[in-house]
Amino acid sequence: MEQNVLLSLSHVSKRFKTELALKDINMTLRQGEILGFLGPSGAGKTTTIKIITGQLRQTSGEARLLGTDSANIDESIYENIGVVSDNSGIYKKMTVWQNLAVFARIWKVPRERVEQVLAQVGLAEHKNKPAGKLSKGQTQRLVLARAVLHKPRVLFLDEPTSGLDPTTAVAIHRMLLELKEQGMAIFLTTHNMEEATKLCDRVALLHDGEIVEFGSPQEICLKYNRNKKYHVLLAGGREMELAQNPENIVKITRWMEGDEIMRIHSCEPTLETVFLEVTGKDLNV
Repeated sequence: MEQNVLLSLSHVSKRFKTELALKDINMTLRQGEILGFLGPSGAGKTTTIKIITGQLRQTSGEARLLGTDSANIDESIYENIGVVSDNSGIYKKMTVWQNLAVFARIWKVPRERVEQVLAQVGLAEHKNKPAGKLSKGQTQRLVLARAVLHKPRVLFLDEPTSGLDPTTAVAIHRMLLELKEQGMAIFLTTHNMEEATKLCDRVALLHDGEIVEFGSPQEICLKYNRNKKYHVLLAGGREMELAQNPENIVKITRWMEGDEIMRIHSCEPTLETVFLEVTGKDLNV
């Protein structure tokens, strides 16, 4: 496996009876990178994670995780990965601290690390609270804390902020960027394109089990910026959207020389509008 590449998929397909859930998936994930695997529910995101982590066997192709064929993964691999999914459970009758302490013993992680992670996810003041009394956002932060407790090399996140309030989502985003800076590789599945644009170094747009676009969010959005336009706010509150052409360039230049422009933005498409253009389908359908 190429240096710093911790995960690779080569021509991976998965068929369930007559349904082809994944079609010729190719991608890599490097150390210190967040890779977004993006698409609506049912696109094949969770299936892909299960194949990579050895929970499902692909129909064809090769998946490798930390240099090991995913079809032959043994328990030792789990010392180096963390997983947060929509069915990640907690011990509701135990306290927040006890939930992490159980796994700290399993991973032989020092107690100081438990305290450190609780502070990192903003649960230090709730450490003696029964986990069953946490809010949904707090529960998700506890699950994330448990997944990173042993400092895994690769972290898998399956819709980690789905249904959370904006404040909790922002806190989780901040933590993920910190983990990335520390060298952790993060595989993120989401249908939230705004979230992916903020967090991901590269993204794969998944539609009906097939990658229809792959690259950095900026590269993909600029690729589909065919009709260049600019949103302009002038002094006095007048707003307009102008196409890029010689006539409007003269206007913008004149306004700039007269110090009349209060704000100007390019109007390139978002990942969501790109997805709609490429697939003809809305992400939430």
